[in-house]
Amino acid sequence: MGMRKGPWSAEEDHILISYVQTYGHGNWRALPKQAGEYKFTFLGLLRCGKSCRLRWINYLRPDIKRGKFSKEEEDSILKLHEILGNK
Repeated sequence: MGMRKGPWSAEEDHILISYVQTYGHGNWRALPKQAGEYKFTFLGLLRCGKSCRLRWINYLRPDIKRGKFSKEEEDSILKLHEILGNK
């Protein structure tokens, strides 16, 4: 059975969150092997380590700030842009 591609389901997100909370995130490349092919197949998470890492970092991490920038954040960005420009 091959790796799954495309959008992640809510169930897959839950599986990944549970795994990271239990075992932590270290070597993403080895994550499917650490969990065991049986476990991942059984749980329905047929994703490669890179896909798991990107999903965690960009969407599922609990410390990700979502929403609009505050006025202070926006002012800081504009000031830094004045100083640094488009580098």
